[in-house]
Amino acid sequence: MTVKRLRESLCILLLVFFLSSCAGWVKNRDYHPFDAAKLDKLTVGKSTVAEVTETLGAPSDIVKLSNGNAYIYRRSLSKGTGLWLLLLVFGNYEKHYDQVVIFFDKRNIMTHYGVTLDAHKAAYELP
Repeated sequence: MTVKRLRESLCILLLVFFLSSCAGWVKNRDYHPFDAAKLDKLTVGKSTVAEVTETLGAPSDIVKLSNGNAYIYRRSLSKGTGLWLLLLVFGNYEKHYDQVVIFFDKRNIMTHYGVTLDAHKAAYELP
């Protein structure tokens, strides 16, 4: 085999490798972060269920408790990456949540709440 044929074969192999390789990034488009100004409108001991749902919308879940209810508002952010090299595949998928949990007494008055804002931690990276 001549040097010219070897060089042509190598070029063809590299071309096939790069044409069959691919990379991709994915992000869900449903994520809408919580608005801190809306949360500031709510007052412990004063805000009612009606005021909370008017301000934040319908909750993701409602949990019945012995002394009232808990309304859970959840938002998630998902990011994924993938890299395909011929038959070798690398991938990563992360999903993190923002969550607000608001507790109400039996009279439907807000007693306390908790906030976790971790959705920003979702990242594009390979394993």
